[in-house]
Amino acid sequence: MQNKVIFLTTDSMGNGERELGTQILETFFTLLKQREQLPAAIFCANRGVFALTEQSLVSVHLQEIADKGVPVLACATCVDYYDVRDQLTSGEISSMGQFMELAAKYEVMTLA
Repeated sequence: MQNKVIFLTTDSMGNGERELGTQILETFFTLLKQREQLPAAIFCANRGVFALTEQSLVSVHLQEIADKGVPVLACATCVDYYDVRDQLTSGEISSMGQFMELAAKYEVMTLA
């Protein structure tokens, strides 16, 4: 996992029921934060930026992962598009350029 960047593109995992997808995403990050090897970074884009807001229980887990030294980044364009800049409770504002730098260096694992 340490050689991967997680590209989070949604606040609900999978294409089924939204409520189930939200639970699955929370479970994923609950288990991830308990692992010894953490990803190199987590980059949130599109609806993934909602996972960094008070609306999502995932934000607590992402903050704990960030506290362990993993950069948790939010696409600035996406944050502004959804107008959630003031609602972010975890993560840092970043750019697609920074994601491209991470993607050139690490394997990308997309959660959709």
